[in-house]
Amino acid sequence: MSPEKLDLLQGTLDLMVLQTLTVMGSMHGYGIARRIEQVSADEVLLNQGTIYASLVRLEQRGWISSHWGTSDNNRKAKFYAITATGKRQLAADARYWERLKDVMERVLTMDKSAEGADA
Repeated sequence: MSPEKLDLLQGTLDLMVLQTLTVMGSMHGYGIARRIEQVSADEVLLNQGTIYASLVRLEQRGWISSHWGTSDNNRKAKFYAITATGKRQLAADARYWERLKDVMERVLTMDKSAEGADA
């Protein structure tokens, strides 16, 4: 594990939230943040302001919906769920990030002796 936590690129947290809601179903913000931290092996730590900014943005775009309910510790909490539009957006974003990952892998593993190298 690196000594520093990862800084998220713009858009990555939204993708993580959408994927978490797809896999886990309806959850409250704190639960979403803890699940992302858990899955990232604590490489990503989310403060309350960061996760809620993402949730507000996603809800404004129509990618998630919310309703009030009661959490496991019997407190009033806002629960979020992915919408059909959000599922389509998640699929498009996942394809984009997969392409970007492939390009970065090619660039970071390029070899000087590779075809077309002029250096």
